[in-house]
Amino acid sequence: MPGEDAVIHESPARDDATGEDEAPTKAAPERHESSVKRKPRGRWWRGFTGSVAAGLAVLALGVLVVGVLCLVNGAPGPGPLKLVGHPVAAVIALVLQRVADRRVGKVAVGAGAGVLVVAGVAFSLLWWF
Repeated sequence: MPGEDAVIHESPARDDATGEDEAPTKAAPERHESSVKRKPRGRWWRGFTGSVAAGLAVLALGVLVVGVLCLVNGAPGPGPLKLVGHPVAAVIALVLQRVADRRVGKVAVGAGAGVLVVAGVAFSLLWWF
């Protein structure tokens, strides 16, 4: 009819020689290397260094909260080196961890090792001295 949209229905393929309907065949799914389930490599390393980076971030927030509470109450608290050093170390560790999470190979291992180095330096400078 004029003015109405026509709807076309697809019917199964028909073999004109025999007059029988052909059953549609299913294509076998292709197996790609990405679809094969493999255990990701370096998972424990990223988890460990990520925990260290997150721990530094939580520690930095804790030190800042204690610094504010000591300032409000007039009590002696952490010095300026600790109030600045902890957040700086946490930011550096979190940036390195982001690199470790998004890259593979030597770059990821190096960034994860950098997280541990930053944590070690922060621990030795800000807690022992």
